[in-house]
Amino acid sequence: MPPSSHRAVRGFLALSLAAAALTTAGGASSAVASSGSGATAVVSMGDSYISGEAGRWQGNSLTTSGSRNGTDRAWTGTAYDPSRVYGTTAVNGCHRSDSAEVKSAGAIASTLINLACSGATTQNVFRASNGGVAYKGEAPQADQLAAVAASHDVRTIVLSVGGNDLGFADIIRNCATDYIVWYSYCHDDQQAAVDAKIDAAMAGVGKSVDEIRAVMSGAGYAASSYRIVLQSYPSPIPRGAENRYAESGWSRTNTGGCPFWNLDSDWARDSLVPQVANRLKGVAAAKGVQFMDLRDMLQGREVCAKASKQVSSTVPASASTSEWARWIDQNETQGPIQENVHPNYYGQLALGRCLALIHAQPSGNFSCRNTAGSGASGMYLTAVS
Repeated sequence: MPPSSHRAVRGFLALSLAAAALTTAGGASSAVASSGSGATAVVSMGDSYISGEAGRWQGNSLTTSGSRNGTDRAWTGTAYDPSRVYGTTAVNGCHRSDSAEVKSAGAIASTLINLACSGATTQNVFRASNGGVAYKGEAPQADQLAAVAASHDVRTIVLSVGGNDLGFADIIRNCATDYIVWYSYCHDDQQAAVDAKIDAAMAGVGKSVDEIRAVMSGAGYAASSYRIVLQSYPSPIPRGAENRYAESGWSRTNTGGCPFWNLDSDWARDSLVPQVANRLKGVAAAKGVQFMDLRDMLQGREVCAKASKQVSSTVPASASTSEWARWIDQNETQGPIQENVHPNYYGQLALGRCLALIHAQPSGNFSCRNTAGSGASGMYLTAVS
């Protein structure tokens, strides 16, 4: 195995705990108002797929210095300052970016508040009084919501959670290791691992919805005065046939940042992601909340997708041509590992547009998808039964 391959192996073993760590926040005013009488607010809660993790990056570039061909929004011209993107949460790792879904949704409320945190599980959403656990130095998100509900007129709460309960980080690590080290497939044993965890994970998602409702009721809100939107997850990697790099050799690992076998890629895209989405849809139905299906949101914009391009000195960063997901940076030469395989800046803007679109729909379940060759403005909803 060549030296670069050894570096890749070490890098992937290191990325394991964070690769798909599915980023709490802030924004709540300290002023106290009667429930529902403050400034209108939309609140996001949950894990990294809604916190804004990877919002630092405008596409992926192999250049490891300077602005990385304009992809690194943390570059100041002389140094890297992640707080330019993640604010104070660059330190604790919650990684609530300036481009996070709720922040990119536009003027859907007077105040847009992000309480999500990268790596959060359902237990980090529950109230402390009901089994909730503080995370990364911050109180459980439902307890944070209580303060927001007391000082704002909360209209919509959007939730993304459950992926970390299922061990998405472990799945990414194991599949990458099987590709790089063992030359074996991961989908069979990883499917068994997901099947063993999914009932408990979905129960946790259901309880998260119950906890949010309990907080809102305790703050004096009528059930009809606000909405909860539960969303699913997009696939950050394409199907095998849609990958622009050959399955053999090292291009998927060292060039594309997508080290997965075709069969494992197909399983993730067409089995795992739909399985999780369908189960989350079931939770939404059981709890009487809206559902936003994101399984196809990154179609054609995934890492290594044939329909997208890496950024280079001759190919500028662009929402219409660049990848919308962060690659796997096996050597951690461009920021922390936890950013890997999350929607990047362009993906976050697209998610924000999805939120704005479903916010305008008072009821019903919808799938949000992109339009090939278009930026966030090309996102559109399709009703799902």
